[in-house]
Amino acid sequence: MLTPIALMQAVLPGMMAQGWGRVVNITSVSVRAPVAVLGLSNSARAGLTGFVAGTSRQVAQKGVTINNLLPGMHATDRSVALDRAAARAQNISEDEARAARWAMVPVGRYGTAEEFGATCAFLCSTHAGFIVGQNILLDGGASNFTI
Repeated sequence: MLTPIALMQAVLPGMMAQGWGRVVNITSVSVRAPVAVLGLSNSARAGLTGFVAGTSRQVAQKGVTINNLLPGMHATDRSVALDRAAARAQNISEDEARAARWAMVPVGRYGTAEEFGATCAFLCSTHAGFIVGQNILLDGGASNFTI
């Protein structure tokens, strides 16, 4: 939480002075749905989210947007490690463990680096100038929220 806040405080004055800028924080779906075993992480991410909610509205009039990406399960080394650990713990194959995790995601798979990158690039583009202080879920529909 402290490092991204310090970074934003360092770069926002310059962005505002030039009349344009984009900040995208990568947090987690745990901002919306805390993970029981990640208490400190949940708290830090929630703190960053609160900072963004207030600060983004102060800088928007100067052409600067700040938003958060909240990824769910993506095809990363961490997902592979979790699948491997689940396979060992349940005495099943890694493919079976992965399939069980994919079953929790309506699209039936992990997100890709390309999808993540494209979403982040959009938020950094001129096309996202009206998106301010938002938490964008990127989880394949795994989170069942109405708001």
